[in-house]
Amino acid sequence: MDATLEATTRETFGKNEARRTRREGKVPAVVYGGDGKAATPIAVLPKALLKILHSESGQNTLIALKLAGTGDARVLCKDFQLDPVTHEVLHADFYRVAMDKLLQVTIPIVVHGEPKGVKQQGGVLEFIRREIQIEVLPADIPEHVDVDVSELMLHQGVRVRDIATNPKWKPISDLDMMLVHVILPKAEEVAAPAEAAAVATATPAEPEVIKKGKKDEEEAEKDDKKKEAKKEDKKK
Repeated sequence: MDATLEATTRETFGKNEARRTRREGKVPAVVYGGDGKAATPIAVLPKALLKILHSESGQNTLIALKLAGTGDARVLCKDFQLDPVTHEVLHADFYRVAMDKLLQVTIPIVVHGEPKGVKQQGGVLEFIRREIQIEVLPADIPEHVDVDVSELMLHQGVRVRDIATNPKWKPISDLDMMLVHVILPKAEEVAAPAEAAAVATATPAEPEVIKKGKKDEEEAEKDDKKKEAKKEDKKK
């Protein structure tokens, strides 16, 4: 996805300048990279930036940054900061890209289908990784990578090497890295030993009480016999 973002230059870097920019209703930002060009402090409108960040391609959106006096530049939003309370954008970093040079970007995984191991064997599909890293030209960055899990049976999974690749990009994540797999429900695995332990601890409780009660009765009977014997001796 391509997008356009209007920007204006700021006078300087620094906290005071950033605060002033926010008071004006804009987001302080910086654009850097690209054939040794110096970093430039800029300001952008928060609504326009959030629209890009909330799109399906998110931070991988190729942006045409329109900056007065410098012409258009193709950039990616490499980083941004949000206010933890209001969730407003506090700052953003943009990186200039060369359209003929490969980039390394992180792409989300989108799963399709319901595994046979879930439908037929009662398993559960577990996500191990939801993203992979790929190498790609800026104009060919995909919004996501599709993974079909329809044929997965219990204890089977999909690794990076199993993904259908595209000639426009190649994965650089470890090819043996597991993405998703079908496993037994964890509740069933834990229930059996837990129930066995409960039975084992509960079983001896009742006999112990019975034994103890029986012993107390026997001791009491002996005491009564001793008392009777003493009374008989006194009478004599």
